[in-house]
Amino acid sequence: MTEHLPTRLGLSQQFDCSYLPNRQEQLLVILDPSYYCAEKFEQLLALGFRRSGDQIYRPHCPVCNACNSIRVLAQSFQPSKSQKRKLNKAKKIFTVSYSEYERADYYPLYCKYITQRHQDGSMYPPEQNQYESFLFCQWLPITFIELRDGDKLVAVAVTDNMDNAVSAIYTFFDPDYESYSLGSVMIMHQIEFAKQQQKQFVYLGYQIDECNKMKYKTQFLPAQKHIGDQWLAI
Repeated sequence: MTEHLPTRLGLSQQFDCSYLPNRQEQLLVILDPSYYCAEKFEQLLALGFRRSGDQIYRPHCPVCNACNSIRVLAQSFQPSKSQKRKLNKAKKIFTVSYSEYERADYYPLYCKYITQRHQDGSMYPPEQNQYESFLFCQWLPITFIELRDGDKLVAVAVTDNMDNAVSAIYTFFDPDYESYSLGSVMIMHQIEFAKQQQKQFVYLGYQIDECNKMKYKTQFLPAQKHIGDQWLAI
């Protein structure tokens, strides 16, 4: 497959990598406004791009190529025995629902998640403007997959919608329910949502083999990893 990139591209300054120590990160950014729509974004996802807020980017680091986009073949996915146990455990307590709009209880849950789980990250301390500019998008339909324990919001998976794919943007959950493996459970709900909508792929963002926090993404099979300009089976 040969890449067909927009002609208007930007290159960010170098900054410290968020995932690997002693590495510098740099981003290739889409500047062509005609690509900021669901149809064109889906084409860019297939080229290893991703979005953060309204901006479309992909890593373009000077001496590192550790980040590889990963996507699950949604219609062929079958949970492993371990994943089935996690789902069954969650189903005994939680209910799943979908929303096209942000709800008032999202931001307090996000703050609790960041404060208790990611004090060492760039999103701490949580701020309303940062939350909105990171998760939401003006030009793309978003589905919020919710998990609730009765009336209590427990987890939210922010999920982008395209014609043939969904893209997992970010999941945040109540750390009090950590024993339920909610990160993995919400990915499986995103895969199930894609199945229901007859979509082919669930994009999980970037896989970094050298980063232990990222290794969970390869547990959802069958899947493909974007290496060079090809999608290769994991």
